[in-house]
Amino acid sequence: MKRYSDLEFLKLSKGQKFLYKLTSFFAAIPRAIGNLFLAIGRFFKNLGLGVANEFKDIFTTFKEGDWKTRASFLVMGLGSIARGQVLRGLLFLLFEIVFIFYMVTTGGYWMSMLPSLGKIGPHDEYNAVLDAYTKTYGDNSFKILLYGVLTIFFIVAFLYTWRMNVKQNKIAQEYLKAGRRLKSSGDDLRSLVDEQFYKTLLALPLTGILIFTVLPIVFMILVAFTNYDGTHDGYNNALFGWQGFSNFRTLLTWSGSGVNYSATFGEILTWTLIWAFFATFTNYFLGMFVAMMINKKGIRLKKLWRTVLVMTIAIPQFISLLYVSKMFAKNGIVNGLLLDLGWIKQAIDFWGSTANNGLLPRVMVIVINIWIGIPYLMLIATGILMNIPADLYESSRIDGANAWQQYTKITLPYMLFITGPYLLTSFTSNMNNFNVIFLLTGGAPTNAAASGAAGSVGYTDLLITWLFKITTGAEAQYYLASVVGIMVFVVVAVISLVVYNVLPSIKNEEDFQ
Repeated sequence: MKRYSDLEFLKLSKGQKFLYKLTSFFAAIPRAIGNLFLAIGRFFKNLGLGVANEFKDIFTTFKEGDWKTRASFLVMGLGSIARGQVLRGLLFLLFEIVFIFYMVTTGGYWMSMLPSLGKIGPHDEYNAVLDAYTKTYGDNSFKILLYGVLTIFFIVAFLYTWRMNVKQNKIAQEYLKAGRRLKSSGDDLRSLVDEQFYKTLLALPLTGILIFTVLPIVFMILVAFTNYDGTHDGYNNALFGWQGFSNFRTLLTWSGSGVNYSATFGEILTWTLIWAFFATFTNYFLGMFVAMMINKKGIRLKKLWRTVLVMTIAIPQFISLLYVSKMFAKNGIVNGLLLDLGWIKQAIDFWGSTANNGLLPRVMVIVINIWIGIPYLMLIATGILMNIPADLYESSRIDGANAWQQYTKITLPYMLFITGPYLLTSFTSNMNNFNVIFLLTGGAPTNAAASGAAGSVGYTDLLITWLFKITTGAEAQYYLASVVGIMVFVVVAVISLVVYNVLPSIKNEEDFQ
């Protein structure tokens, strides 16, 4: 595409400027994707170089180290204890003892069972006392996978701690060689509540993040490569095992006949993106408009109008959305009122209409979401509008600018610059907006073309609500839900990274400073 200089751009008409900006945005997307892959390539390159340097440093440390440093390679903390750093050495030694004890008692078992995820499932076994066959339970695939992953995390933590131990001995040896004094145990304790206090504070939260966030994510990703479902629950019914990439092929391969998960996924993804777009920008512009109206000079009772709107935030969505869902039911208040007024002859099926691919229910959830989202945007926009310099508007009025020109040249650019990152996060959160869809329609009406797929797919289902349906019921296809979850993450991550890198707030963050 042709590139215009600043002077050439100013000579363009409004339509040409808009078209140029639009094409520039889409033209920047392939470049942003390319930069993303380059960044990933640089990351793995730097990772490889870092690992190589670490191995080189370990080899050099052992080669040039004294007996205390070399002994610490086998017995963690021994070198530190021998050099008088008793507390530090005991902590290293204790960690090694705990690790060895865990691996010998249970960790080794979980690691040995991880490749198979269990060998003996539930089976009938003869009980001589009862003189009958009774059900006997064997291995537990779920626990094997969970504790196997946890053991891998523990091994990684041990290797990291062992590397720290080697580094500490290398530094201590160099300090003594240079005639410098090593830190005593008292110095280490004081350091933990002084210059190293941030490490003390972050230790517990970091451990919690690893156990309750990172570990479940890794576990969920691994489930995508198994056949874990309601039938193969890993203990009560049958063991589950590794399936490789077959689950991904099931979701992404166009079968051409029977249940086509690829077509179902594509249709739900398309509607999810459409929903996220309208749910984000209708709330954004209408919320901004409401804030501008309330902030306008001459409007009375401004606090009252803001309070009325904020009340919708205070009411739990579980209550308000279920109530609105009942209002628009076939036997609800809205249909009853329209029938009494004679405006319609039969009740409108707001939630069950399948005409035009469920157009009416889809429009309804977007419109009702406006009622929910406007108060949030009103509050955000109010704070930003109050900080736009009044001199800008005064100068524009002197130059003859009308209200629309003031909005497009002052208010909107300022708002977009400040709220650009918010728009991105709002778009991604709307892609995973479970409450509005599930509480209003539950995904209804049913999509007959895709009803054979797992979860009884509906026209208003988002990927997140479809994922929920997949994991409930008798079948409970957790493996497929895990694949869908991974695909949701990929889509959201790509959109977020691409848009984030082309946002004016990021590219030109000094403009409004």
